[in-house]
Amino acid sequence: MAETPLQMTERLYAKLRRRSQKIRKWSDYFEGKHPLLFASPEFSTQTGDLFDGFSDNWCRTITHATAERLRPLAFRLEDGSIDKAAERAWKRSGCHVEVNLALLEALIAGRSFALVWKPDGVGTEITFEKPTTAVVEYVPGRRRLRAAGLKVWTDHDLEFATLFTPLMVYRWQRLRSGSGGRWTGRTAGLSRGEPSHIPNRLGVVPLVELPNLTRLGASPVSELAPVIPLQNAINALWAHAMTASDERALPARVVLGMDRPVREIIDPETGEVVGEEDEPLAKFRSDRLLWLERQGASIAEFSAADLRGFLDLITQAVEHIAAQTRTPAIYLNKKLINIPESAVSADESGLVAKAYERQDHFGAGLQEVMRLEALAAGETKRAESLSLGSVVWRDPHFRTEVQFADSLVKLKSIGVPDEALWERIPGVTHDVIERWKRMRDDQAGAILGGNVAALYGPKPPEDDQGDDQTDAEPPTAA
Repeated sequence: MAETPLQMTERLYAKLRRRSQKIRKWSDYFEGKHPLLFASPEFSTQTGDLFDGFSDNWCRTITHATAERLRPLAFRLEDGSIDKAAERAWKRSGCHVEVNLALLEALIAGRSFALVWKPDGVGTEITFEKPTTAVVEYVPGRRRLRAAGLKVWTDHDLEFATLFTPLMVYRWQRLRSGSGGRWTGRTAGLSRGEPSHIPNRLGVVPLVELPNLTRLGASPVSELAPVIPLQNAINALWAHAMTASDERALPARVVLGMDRPVREIIDPETGEVVGEEDEPLAKFRSDRLLWLERQGASIAEFSAADLRGFLDLITQAVEHIAAQTRTPAIYLNKKLINIPESAVSADESGLVAKAYERQDHFGAGLQEVMRLEALAAGETKRAESLSLGSVVWRDPHFRTEVQFADSLVKLKSIGVPDEALWERIPGVTHDVIERWKRMRDDQAGAILGGNVAALYGPKPPEDDQGDDQTDAEPPTAA
């Protein structure tokens, strides 16, 4: 029996809720909200909530190291030219800013989403969605063909859901409560007489997944998955180190051959001594007082604890995180003293290779987003050309200006065109490149027109030209 739209909505909603539990865990670790694990029950009982909220957070550093090297700049058509219409739609929706957040979210949570839609009377909108509010389902056996997509959100006491299928868009609402009511056709926010369910004019599911893939056929995974166990170990080691530092950082002295000091217990009613009890030693520590009454008593000293073992283990754990995530060591320890440039480049090679891999995976999703934008605009030929084109990314290599200049000069010497060189300069967008091309054409036109002086500033007035003549005869004496 075929599944009804309502049944599909409920099933995808349940799938989204199950997925959200793991996503919240990854998000908490990125934000530095780590439980204290790998500590014995006795240690936890002794310290209580002393280390609640503490973390030596490497999860944020790891994800930002990759995210900052993923910057989409433009979209190429099949013929290699830049799609100006796609660039305008991209900026009109603010995607040139929010795409950075979407890619960071995908690295943290394993995936994020983009929605392409064209409301009545409004231009095409592209929005990026959180992985806790969107889910895409694929046709069985087809990893890239989308069968349906669901987006959910809340507003005051109502919860909304939109189910996208290739033919229809089903819009639902229900009361927001702990148990969750039954989904019904949406009425809130719709114009009077507007139906809850409408045809899908695009003919495809407009919700696109941006997955952080590492294996063929496997589910997207967070960049933090291999980091979390080592992160827990680092936090536990710091907790032990700080506890040892608090109790054993200074040498401890002990009295030998003497009874523990006691004090008398006096009955408040009779004033008679009824017993004795140990004198608290805290007062002696705070007042720095000590007396020896028994003959033969002596003072011994316990040396301070050596905490270097904890620090060495923490360093080893951080190095393991760097190796497993292909993060340069200089990102984690910042030791740049007397390190040659070639060693720094070699250290970053793993991260650069990972950035190229992520560009391929995320680029396929971004191409599909812009193909849908072209379809929504009614430009089917441009949509087809975009699907066969590519995404222009910022070079993931980080170099100094001197290194870039030297690299560009060498590429120029073997005949690489100026436009191709300009694209490799960090921070240079295609708007800037177009302006540079116009400036270059203006310079060429000035040279061909014989107005070379215009390249160096305005000409002096013609009346002043005679003042500089040096071949005039000097005046004769009277």
